[in-house]
Amino acid sequence: MQTNILWTGREYHSLENCLIRESISGVDISSIIIGHYEEKIYKVAYHIKTNIHWETVFVEIISQHSNQTQTISYESDGKGNWTNAGQPLSRFKDCIDIDIRVTPFTNTLPIRRLQLKPRETREIQVLYFDLLDMQIMPVSQKYTCLSATEYHYENIPNDFEANIQVDRSGFVVDYPSLFVRTAAQESHY
Repeated sequence: MQTNILWTGREYHSLENCLIRESISGVDISSIIIGHYEEKIYKVAYHIKTNIHWETVFVEIISQHSNQTQTISYESDGKGNWTNAGQPLSRFKDCIDIDIRVTPFTNTLPIRRLQLKPRETREIQVLYFDLLDMQIMPVSQKYTCLSATEYHYENIPNDFEANIQVDRSGFVVDYPSLFVRTAAQESHY
């Protein structure tokens, strides 16, 4: 199955065109984001691969802003062991999921992987990409399932939290003050 989603970034003044292809071997995601934030006009292209359990096994990001281009390419075994060109990235150990600041898609990764039941909570470590400030770091996050279509998200320590509305596939519909889905199409290929 293939899903094509457009998101509008409220805070990041962006438009994202994301293509999600699900197959028997995993999920392949490719997306392009353009926007304007804090006097930076930016473009981000990312490609993510997961295994069938929604564990991230590959991420490649090309970001452009402030007359600079940054290319990142990491691989993982899906269990939080990351490498770059074959070299271990031990500081990201146990980060199974990734979070790219300028997209709501990466919230889908833990939502699908964890498969929380209502009122169930899980704290996780994620590999966080703040492309606009050119920082990559491990961070702690907490997800609580409120219903099949609503999750409570928290940064830890708790300096930000939000109730995120998702569809039945775990794709963000409304992320208050940050993102809103403007269109979605599903097809079988």
